[in-house]
Amino acid sequence: MRPQRIALVTGANQGIGFALVQGLAARLDAADLVLLTGRNPERVAAAVARVDGTAQVEGRVLDVTDAAAVADLAADLQARYGGVDLVISNAIGPLTPDRTQAEQADEFIAVANGGTDAVLRSFAPVLRPAGRLIVVASSLGTLDQLDAKVQPLFEDGHTLDEIEQTVEDWRQTIHAGTAAENGWPEWINIPSKVAQVAAVRAVAATRRTEDLADGTLIASVCPGLVDTRASRPWFDDFSQARTPEEAAEPILDLLLTDHVDPSTYGELIRDGKVLPWLGGMTTT
Repeated sequence: MRPQRIALVTGANQGIGFALVQGLAARLDAADLVLLTGRNPERVAAAVARVDGTAQVEGRVLDVTDAAAVADLAADLQARYGGVDLVISNAIGPLTPDRTQAEQADEFIAVANGGTDAVLRSFAPVLRPAGRLIVVASSLGTLDQLDAKVQPLFEDGHTLDEIEQTVEDWRQTIHAGTAAENGWPEWINIPSKVAQVAAVRAVAATRRTEDLADGTLIASVCPGLVDTRASRPWFDDFSQARTPEEAAEPILDLLLTDHVDPSTYGELIRDGKVLPWLGGMTTT
């Protein structure tokens, strides 16, 4: 009999996050536990009540911008269960076209990048053998989406600390009004996604040999264009968009595969295929 598996999904009240919880609940066994997390207690409770599946599902209130809270949850799961098996970092802050990018930058970056980094820092060390830690990012996160002027700031060889500092420096240029002259694009989603993927690559680079030896996978994924509340304001044509449930399927396949393909380790993956760090697709 397979030992109990512990799964955790951040940003799981709705959209892709909820679809991932639903998919895990359906695919995992009755003894397994899926933790659905979000910032709002009422929304977390309501989301848990909507899940229909075999595995146990419990809600946890978690603000991923609070690195101490993320660390406390990881430590608690380590103490209770000896670690975690499946972690999906999916939380994203609001971003809409009706407000300036500068007005929204702090919260968006804190959730998408601060949250990703907190999950990587706290949950990578408590992954059990053959565990999976996946960051939901985008093909907008390939390095060539950035101007050549700032690409070197995210190239391989940088530590997670250095990537975090680059993100903070970029955030400050947004408020100073100097982002464009420093080579940063106007749409803050692009550097944010690149930084997420770069953070995954930085952490994976320190763990690759050990993780591959015990079948553990750390990677980022691109779900493609998904019809969600977050994406609706930004795109006019949703005729080719996936539903959250459709987008969740290849991510679940990656999470639950018994074998880790070494070529996928630390990489950005879409539908099971690696997107080149220099030269990925151009859709979300």
